[in-house]
Amino acid sequence: MNTQGQDEGFQPDEQKAVPPVLGKHVGELPPLLEASPVVEMLPELPAIKPLIHRIGHGIYSAVGWCFGMLSLIGGLSVISVIPIINLISLGYLLHVSGTIARTGRLRDGFIGVRKAGQLGGIVLGIWLVLWPARFIALLRDSAVIVDPQHAGGWSVGMWIVTALTTLHIIWALLRGGKLRHFFWPAPIRFFRWLGTPDKFNTARDAVWETADGLHLPKLFWLGTRGFAGTVLWLLIPVTLMILASKIAHNAGILVSVLGGVLLMGVLLFLPFLQVRFARENRFRAFIEIGPVCRLAGRSPFKFWFALTLTLMLAVPLFLLKIELTPAEITWLPALFFVVFGLPARLITGWALGRAEQREPSPNFLVRWFCRLTALGLAVPFIFSYVVILFFTQYISWNGTLSLLEQHAFLVPSPF
Repeated sequence: MNTQGQDEGFQPDEQKAVPPVLGKHVGELPPLLEASPVVEMLPELPAIKPLIHRIGHGIYSAVGWCFGMLSLIGGLSVISVIPIINLISLGYLLHVSGTIARTGRLRDGFIGVRKAGQLGGIVLGIWLVLWPARFIALLRDSAVIVDPQHAGGWSVGMWIVTALTTLHIIWALLRGGKLRHFFWPAPIRFFRWLGTPDKFNTARDAVWETADGLHLPKLFWLGTRGFAGTVLWLLIPVTLMILASKIAHNAGILVSVLGGVLLMGVLLFLPFLQVRFARENRFRAFIEIGPVCRLAGRSPFKFWFALTLTLMLAVPLFLLKIELTPAEITWLPALFFVVFGLPARLITGWALGRAEQREPSPNFLVRWFCRLTALGLAVPFIFSYVVILFFTQYISWNGTLSLLEQHAFLVPSPF
């Protein structure tokens, strides 16, 4: 028996000859399959999980942004119906338009959306967790009506539930005030928090940081100055239109026409003067018409579009001034004033910002043709707005004083 031949024929695994179709090593893809485009198109399994995570995070972020936008609009609506405080809403709208004018990008105008979403989540969470206390209070009231002598148990239960609910709300706010914190009290974490030495200082700093991040004093001061500068422009023409109804027939018509013509001239510049004031944060910018005219010459059609949109979005809101709204739901019509007013502020700031980034046309004829065309297109819209504004005094709750309620340029509120 020739064992030597057998030994020579035997080779270890790493030295065995592998058929070409199997590659050099066992378990390796064949050359044909390795270079196949079908294999190259197959996704890598480890990359699927991060992809799903990114998609989920994107959906969560988009939903949070939409909720923040709704919360922002709702907050501005509530603020705009509170006297004096409503100047904050005007300050925010001016700040938005000024920021867009500074950068030239529309996306930079959505300021404070995430923070508004956090505050909106707090309001929604508090409203939800108060439902059990409200339900027990309703049962207590019914028990008092049916059998007052045996209603004491319901009163005790209501006070206990109210106390626990209040503690739960405070604890949720201390944890960050996110919506999920209102659904689970995290008792173990609560007892651990009680043992921390600087818990009250941390809570105080968090509250102060949140309040400081809202920039309410700055917005109020910006809105106050913006209100004053706008009123200075509107005071003379609007006052003439108001006095026209107090004067004899022929003289009243002349006075009203004079006020309307002056108002048309004011409306041609006022939206852009407001934006420029907010951009530079200078009250003197309200009287600097020259720079606005030069910017309008660079982008006349953008200015025309912004002015037209501002006036057109303001006209339907006059219908909400026909009847006085009950005080309990005054914020509801104010919601429409904010929804219609915010896009106009965004586009006006965008038009001014893009004009600053654009060079004027070198061709003299083309430049003046575009300017005169845009002006000719704007005059009919301005004239229509002034005529509608004049007749709104006969259908508005406040009569002639409604002419002073210029919601397109002042506080976004019906009254």
